[in-house]
Amino acid sequence: MTELSTRQRRILARLVSEYIEQGEPISSGWLAGHSALGLSSATVRNILARLEEQGFVRQPHTSAGRVPTDAGYRLYVDGLLESRKPRAVTPEVEARLRQAGTVSHLLENVSHELSRASHQLGFALTTGSPGARLRHIDFVSLDSRRVLVIVVSTASQVTHKVVETDEPHDATMLVTAANYINAEFAGLTLHEIRSAVLERMQHERILYDALAARALRLAQTGLDTDEPSETLYVQGTSFLVDELLGGADRELTLDTLRALLKMIEEKHQLVHLLAEYMDAPGLTIIIGAEHSSPDLRPFSVVASSVRDGERNATVGVIGPTRMRYQRAISLVDGVSAAVTRVLEEQ
Repeated sequence: MTELSTRQRRILARLVSEYIEQGEPISSGWLAGHSALGLSSATVRNILARLEEQGFVRQPHTSAGRVPTDAGYRLYVDGLLESRKPRAVTPEVEARLRQAGTVSHLLENVSHELSRASHQLGFALTTGSPGARLRHIDFVSLDSRRVLVIVVSTASQVTHKVVETDEPHDATMLVTAANYINAEFAGLTLHEIRSAVLERMQHERILYDALAARALRLAQTGLDTDEPSETLYVQGTSFLVDELLGGADRELTLDTLRALLKMIEEKHQLVHLLAEYMDAPGLTIIIGAEHSSPDLRPFSVVASSVRDGERNATVGVIGPTRMRYQRAISLVDGVSAAVTRVLEEQ
């Protein structure tokens, strides 16, 4: 913004905000009459020509007005961030978030609230925490030779794995075996438990206790899996489709829209693209060409990180580059703060 004069900054900001509302190229005549700067159309034309030379606006057609480029959106958004004030979500929204019984339900509700309020794609992305500690483990009999091992961590992450056994078992034995593991290892990280289980199994004396040995074997096999990976909650696809196909972004091709919808259906693609924003503290805004993936370059992402010591999450919205940034920033900021409060209280 320091490269532009005050008049250039104000003209650019007015052009961007009006283009966001209208979805049509903005003429110099309109800006002269609505910028409150008292400038003539000729002066505004000169300013727009200079902004175009600098890459902040472009003219879709020779007889049309100007529209912002991604660089123009960036300067506009940076100006919003400089003057933004902390915003809180309404008590009703926070109350609905607090009704969630688990972290999974909370983040699913977050994506719904974000999409409903922004009319964009709302998302919440969380990763398994390497510091998650065992809350409890359960062994459930599926048949005489198969056991379902259910692991619940302090980060409210739940994993399950079916284990094939070499010996028959009954429900009473499985309950006793689970109680043994919970009594011995609850509160340790899953990595610490794996190491401790292996160490105990290497001591032959423990194998004299048949029940303990069986419990350790079940725990070892059940915990021999990757840490919980990223989980993505997405809501509001219909909002985004309506926005794009309603004429607001005519240059966005159907092929691009199909690519995004495919990423939503095959969530691992979208997870991979969004995961790079999880390490950034606070609010992150990625606009168009700033995305590393070409598939997301027709879109902007407004996201905020959420951390409570055990869980890492990112919440935000995805929409066309012509999104209402001020509303999206305030919304994501407020919802992120509310989610942090709810997680800390849990």
